[in-house]
Formats: sequence, C-alpha cells, structure tokens
Amino acid sequence: MGLDFTPKTYDEIPADKRPSLGEALVPIAAMLLFLSVGMIYLEMDPQMPLLWGIAFAGLFGRYYFGYDWEQLYDGIGRSILMGLQAILILFVIYMLIASWIDSGTIPSLMYYGLEFLSPQIFLPFTIIISAVVAFAIGSSWTTAGTLGVAMIGIGSGLGIPEPMTAGAVLSGAYTGDKNSPLSDTTNLAAAVTNTDLMDHIRAMRPGTAIAFGISLVLFVLLGLNASGTIPADRIAEIQGGLSSSYAVSPFTFLPLVLTFALAFYGLPALPSLGAGIFAGVAVSTVVQGTGFAAAWSAVHYGTEPETGVDLTNELLASGGLEGSIWVVSIVVAALALGGILQETGVLASIAYHIGRAISSVAGLTAGTAVGTIAMNFFSAEQYMAIVVPGMTLQNLYDEYDLESRNLSRAVEAAGTTTSAFVPWGSGGVFMASALGVPVIEYAPYYFFGILSPLVLIAMGATGWGIFYKDSPERDAPVGAASTPAED
Repeated sequence: MGLDFTPKTYDEIPADKRPSLGEALVPIAAMLLFLSVGMIYLEMDPQMPLLWGIAFAGLFGRYYFGYDWEQLYDGIGRSILMGLQAILILFVIYMLIASWIDSGTIPSLMYYGLEFLSPQIFLPFTIIISAVVAFAIGSSWTTAGTLGVAMIGIGSGLGIPEPMTAGAVLSGAYTGDKNSPLSDTTNLAAAVTNTDLMDHIRAMRPGTAIAFGISLVLFVLLGLNASGTIPADRIAEIQGGLSSSYAVSPFTFLPLVLTFALAFYGLPALPSLGAGIFAGVAVSTVVQGTGFAAAWSAVHYGTEPETGVDLTNELLASGGLEGSIWVVSIVVAALALGGILQETGVLASIAYHIGRAISSVAGLTAGTAVGTIAMNFFSAEQYMAIVVPGMTLQNLYDEYDLESRNLSRAVEAAGTTTSAFVPWGSGGVFMASALGVPVIEYAPYYFFGILSPLVLIAMGATGWGIFYKDSPERDAPVGAASTPAED
C-alpha cells in the first residue's frame, strides 16, 4: 500500500466523518480507562490494556465514524512506519548494551568512574556530560542507552539512588538533543512548521538555558546531600568484583569511542550503533578472551555476570536482542493505537478544539504545550506529538502574526522533552528499559522535562522571547493578552 506520512488536519477530514470534541474524547477516555484498570487495578503489563484500546478504537472508527477496515489498516501502517526507526533502535540498543557489558566497556567505565567521581559531584557531572554528548551526536536515546547505562552503575556504586541518576541522564540528554542540529526531532520540528533550522534552534536557546540551569542547581543540591552515604568498603568491593570478572582496561573503550565518533561525524544512529555492536564483539574476543560464538550469543540472549557482588550482577544483567521483544511489543501496540486515532481524526480534532479555545498569545503558547503533551500520551510517539500540533496550529499562529519559530519551539519544548514521561510511549518505554528505572520512579527527578514546558508557558505569559512577523521592535516583551492580528 502507498502510505502518505502527512497527517490530516481537522479541515481535511470529510465533514461527515469529522469528530466533535465529545466524539473524539470517547476512544481517548476508553484508552485511559483500560490502561488504568489494567495496569493499576489488575497490575497487568501494558500490552493487553493497549490491545483492548486498539480493539475499541478500531470498532468505534469502523462502526461509528464509518471508516472501512482498509483505511484503519493504513492508519496503523503509517504510524508504525513513522515509528520504525525507534523500533529498530530499540532492537539495536539492547544488543549494544549486552555487547558492551560482555566486552568490558561498561564495567570499565564503572570501575574508573568509581575511582575518580564522588557523590557530591556525580549528579551535576552526569547532567553536564550527558548534555555535551547528546549535543555532539544529536541523540538522547543513544546517550541514555550507552553513557547513561554506565552512569547508573557508577551512581549505584557511589550510593546515589538510581532514579536520581536516571533523572540527571535524561535532563542532560534531552537538553543536548533539543539544541543539536543533528537531532531528528529538532529537524522534524523545524521542517513540519516551515521554520529555518538555525532560527528554530536559536529560538529554543533562552528557554532551554533556563530549564537546564535550574536543573543543574537542583542536582548540585541533591549531590551535596548525598555525602557520607557510602559504606567504607563498598566501592572497593564493587571494583574488586568488576576486576575479577572482566579485563578492566582503556582498550575496552574502543567501541564507545568508535560509536560516538561515527555519530559526531554525521553517520545516522542505526549504523553508528551497529558499528558499536561489532566493535564490542571484537573487544570481547580480543581483550576479554571470549569465544566468537559466545560473544554473539551474549548479544542475542544477554548477559548474566557472576562477579560475587549482588549489586554489580544486577546492574550488568542485560536481555540482549531477545530481551527487547517485551519492550518492542509495547511500542508497536501503542503506535497501532495512535495510528487509528490519527486516521479517524481524533487527534486532529483534539488539537483543533484546543486551538479554537485560545484567545491570547499566552493562551496559544500554553495551549500548544498542553496539546503537544496530550499528543504524547494519546499517540505514544514523540514524532506524532510534534507533527500533529505543528501542522494543526500553524494557521492560528498566523492569525496572531507570530513567526513560525514560536510554534516550532513550542512543539519541541513540550513534545520531545515530555515523551520520556509516557510509560507506554516509545520514549518512556525505551528510557525505563535502557536505564533499568521505571518511569514513575525517575519522573520526579527528570527536572528538565518538567521545567521545559513550564518555562515555555512562562515565556508566553510574559511575552518574553515571543517573535512577531515583520516587526522587529515587537520582539521585546509584549502584553500577554495580545489578540489576533488585524488583516
């Protein structure tokens, strides 16, 4: 089937199938009910509640909205193909982590990190190094799935709670990703709103700097309170377990250096990560003395080290390719549900009615943020959360005589950064599985994800950093109650 990846706007939906706000909220309410009952009350994994949501949304679209099955299948196909890169990255990251554990790359990072870092500086160091790496390679996922895994191990050895470390990794990773011209979401936000890429990045910098600065201060304070929490022999015990099970050596960093070098020089994420897997297997065989077949078996089935230290064993256990299936099944189910909601006009209707309820620049900015976050939860895919509001709200920004970079900044500040809060979305599923920390546990410490949309809303409310068309003098702070421009 020939699939068009451009989502329909509300006006493009046939009048006889155009859902009202109440109609659009029916499958949304059903989805939230199924997820709540299944995951909270029945304590089920999310796959089956998502399946119930797919069945309800499909039947509702077929027999209430009047779409035929082929149209619904096309919607599912478009959504899954849009998220295909995320699915493939999930497969590759799981293999990469297993490869880097088996090769000694992550154990060596943990060993040396425990040697040189202290609890007081660990969290601020983590957010800063994560931001630098993500900016250089343009990927929050790659940063979290490689550097982030090692930082979780180091932090645990230093007595830092894993949710805090995960929050620092995510805060830094999404800061760097959001401002990198190499990032796919940064380019997508600019493209879908017809905004020059560098104009988009420059528009994001002030708000990003504020959110990052506050996050850094909070992690400094958390780090200061972490002093004195480590038993005297804990670090030595962990390092002893690592050195007795792996050949700890700077040579084991070769897969890490190669992966980041390829990403830095512009190679896309998948081939960069794939090269890291092959490099990891090579180091496993040469440095660790692992057999060729055994090294690839670790990539396939994961690792179960026996270092003699329970904490280290837990941190270095990985699922490999086989372990990724559980996570990928959630992502595919969530994308299928989001595809039906997009095809039937549910998402476009919600975005449209949010837009029409707005009566000021402040309200438009806040409404864009709320709508984008809602798209993350309803569609379970950060790309959809950027594309749907980015396309649906363009005319409204034109009515207010606002430059497109206001919209591009809004959908990324509220879309890219909050995807990691959605437990069933691709961002939340990936981060929770890669870092080994559930979303509900790291969410309170993911300061940047909380602050980014709040700073955006504050900018709209005060008028600071709002850009108007053909009126340079109006780039200064303006009243928050501005009305649409007169023709």
